[in-house]
Amino acid sequence: MKLHKATFQHVESELGCYHDTRKEIIVLRNEILRGGGRGDDENVGGGRGNLPGDPTGRKAVLLTSHKKLEQLQAIVDAIESIVERLPEEKQRLIHLKYWSRTQRLTWEGIGMEINVSARQAMRWRDEIIAAIAHKIGWR
Repeated sequence: MKLHKATFQHVESELGCYHDTRKEIIVLRNEILRGGGRGDDENVGGGRGNLPGDPTGRKAVLLTSHKKLEQLQAIVDAIESIVERLPEEKQRLIHLKYWSRTQRLTWEGIGMEINVSARQAMRWRDEIIAAIAHKIGWR
């Protein structure tokens, strides 16, 4: 099944900011563990909340039920799962295109670096993006 153009662009964007997303996950977890984010309580003026009274239990519930954290973790897990199973030349493509600090190479340059044509490099990219989207559950 062919991906929607917007989904393709979104996954490609997520792949490009993969390292930032991993850092954001660490920050969110640390905020939850330190007790930050208590301003997220929407129970204004109501009775008791449904979270456990003990701080450890509360943190465990927050870690497992934080929606943004869940979404970011699903994206990172999908990327890692797909990329680590790729052959070395396809992993190199990902590193050159999305994870190198100086992303100055054109598709022709990337193709030369991994010894394939620019068109083949773009086909590989399309397959990788589609696999990540499928793993996340996006269409």
